[in-house]
Amino acid sequence: MAGMKPATGFVPETKKLFADAEVIYFKVARGGQPIRLWVEEWNQIAEKHNLKAKINGTSYYKPILEQFAKLTKDHPKITSVTFCWMQGERDAKEQLSAAYTDAMKQLIANLRRDLKQPEMNFVIGRLSDCSTDKSWESVRTSQVNVANSDPRGSWVDCDDLNDKDKNGVKRNDLHYTQEGYELLGRRYARQAKALITGKSPAKNGRPE
Repeated sequence: MAGMKPATGFVPETKKLFADAEVIYFKVARGGQPIRLWVEEWNQIAEKHNLKAKINGTSYYKPILEQFAKLTKDHPKITSVTFCWMQGERDAKEQLSAAYTDAMKQLIANLRRDLKQPEMNFVIGRLSDCSTDKSWESVRTSQVNVANSDPRGSWVDCDDLNDKDKNGVKRNDLHYTQEGYELLGRRYARQAKALITGKSPAKNGRPE
């Protein structure tokens, strides 16, 4: 998410999809970090899954609340909120995938509570196909399952966003191409549009 520039994909798509409404957004991104740094209840979740990774506190959750507070001060009549999430590689690499579903659900529940937005929608960007490691695949599965288990959730497929050529050989890179980041933003907007308007988001994560 840190590499995505909203102005080149997300913003143009929202202007097209929400031509009769004002769309306000803010971005809080920390590249390559584990989900536990956003989830205050991580230690209990880790203990439940017999994981040794622990935290002394969260670092990145509060800035989301602060940015939202600033936004609502200037725009008090918000009609809907959608949270877009792209993360998970660190959890996969650290073999912490067993706790990912619980952590993701807790994060969403915390945001709905603390933002006072119980009907907040969310769109999860699924990890790309750059790895076939068991833990990596487990995080990918968790992301789709969390999205599909919530009536206000959806997910975005990223498997076609990281295709790069090196010396004439196509490979699935960890990071996306510039065009891939742009399409990621557009897919976020399209899935959000479906949720906001009460329609079913694309089940394959690739809304047209």
